[in-house]
Amino acid sequence: MMKTIFSGIQPSGTLTLGNYLGAMKHFVDLQEEYKCYFCIVDEHAITVPQDRLKLRENIKSLAALYLASGIDTERSTLFIQSEVPAHTQLGWMLQCVSYIGELERMTQFKDKSAGGKEAVSSGLLTYPPLMASDILLYQTDIVPVGDDQKQHLELTRNLAQRFNNKYNDIFTVPEVRIPKEGARIMSLQEPTKKMSKSDANQKAFISMLDDEKQITKKIKSAVTDSEGLVKYDKENKPGVSNLLTIESVCSGETIADLEKKYEGKGYGDFKAGVAEAVVHVLKPIQERYGELIQSEELDHILDQGAEEASFKANKMLTKAKKAMGLGRVKKKK
Repeated sequence: MMKTIFSGIQPSGTLTLGNYLGAMKHFVDLQEEYKCYFCIVDEHAITVPQDRLKLRENIKSLAALYLASGIDTERSTLFIQSEVPAHTQLGWMLQCVSYIGELERMTQFKDKSAGGKEAVSSGLLTYPPLMASDILLYQTDIVPVGDDQKQHLELTRNLAQRFNNKYNDIFTVPEVRIPKEGARIMSLQEPTKKMSKSDANQKAFISMLDDEKQITKKIKSAVTDSEGLVKYDKENKPGVSNLLTIESVCSGETIADLEKKYEGKGYGDFKAGVAEAVVHVLKPIQERYGELIQSEELDHILDQGAEEASFKANKMLTKAKKAMGLGRVKKKK
């Protein structure tokens, strides 16, 4: 039987090159071997304030980027979280088997509430059970995530096991999969921290929708060092190492081959090569995105995805409700 993969991305801004190389590029390969559910987790996005019009724009844009990157709806299900009510229903049920102490230990909550808990929403505290719900509804076997999400996945596993032990053994306990290559693309300006679409410095990240001129300019201004040597050394040369990783994943060449390619050359030639590789990867995605974003095809795909996801999710929700004793037992006629 084919194993199931679930992945969710928040529509909180245009995806970066890091999101693509670290996650979406791998999704395209994974759908060859697995039944995949790709979810735009818009209900997670509202744990912090959002502009409603911008949020709707981001939801549609993210869906188009998924498809433009190569997600095939014949083999995968793409849908919007808020269009499948089972997510929040099971999320509440899993909150009721979660402990406040374990939720307060989640790194994101600790970081964002460091200035005082009065400044953050209760949703920020309780969204990990909703994330667990996202995953468990689809009998997910594997969740591909960055290593910054490992803690949340461990909680998901704990909640699944706790529910199974307390009520009925219905949930698949998922495994965590962290891609080994290109899993962590770093900031172009602070190469010791992860590339992020929420970075205040626009030069720090490459958006998947940046044009050739913007991409070239950002990579030219990327932080390197004064040594002038193109060599992979993550500890001592984080900026150069990050650019080598980017070109390697984009071009398919090994880092060792790239080091030879740039032997005796300066950072100018090196950065030009990195920019060329990035443009080559993103250009066809951007062209397909342009076709999708205004089309009726996109809405049709999302309608179909919500229907497919609801069918699967509602079956598991019914099992979970029955296990907890919710609702009525109807007499058979």
